[in-house]
Amino acid sequence: MIEILIYVEGPSDQLGLRRLLGGVIDNASNMGNKVDFYPMGGKEPLLNKGPKRALNILRNKPGSWVFLVPDLYPRNKPFPHSSFEQLKIELEKRFINELQRKGCEERLKERFFVHCFKYDLEVLLLASEKILMERLEVSKFSRKWKKPAEEQNHDLPPKRIVEALFNDCGKKYKDTVDAPWILERSDYNLLKDICSQNFKPFLDDLLKILQLR
Repeated sequence: MIEILIYVEGPSDQLGLRRLLGGVIDNASNMGNKVDFYPMGGKEPLLNKGPKRALNILRNKPGSWVFLVPDLYPRNKPFPHSSFEQLKIELEKRFINELQRKGCEERLKERFFVHCFKYDLEVLLLASEKILMERLEVSKFSRKWKKPAEEQNHDLPPKRIVEALFNDCGKKYKDTVDAPWILERSDYNLLKDICSQNFKPFLDDLLKILQLR
């Protein structure tokens, strides 16, 4: 059995991805495999504790694979980084250091993956324009943003735009309710094409391991 454990920052990431990738989870289960998402209580706990937790899982579960999928935003917490490349290099370095410290086999790193949301989970909501509009109950958006959706930045990450869109409609964005609602109605294949910089590589690695692509 293949078991894929995907560590994310918080409950909204867990709930949203479970809804978006429900078909992938079900297909994996039908093949005798397991995929699930686990919140770590924020970006800093995920980055600080994730590599060590990943190693402990991988060395004790031969059929396991571990993904760390934090937000890119905010930058420089808990270590200096502003790009995905910098984030990935540091997390992989921490994993290797822990692997060597415990005298584990080098091949374990083949089952350790680092990805991220650029700049947060809400990038997938901005990419799901029609469904986001339906949730807002509007026929056009009150604001504009850079396209493709992953082209936002640290000064104005996707979540801030989504919050503003809800606020403009007299609503308050609740990430653990609104994100799952939108993503349950979204097509991950379409989002993969729109968010080709960071979401597509994550999804490609996941589906490749499960032999679903």
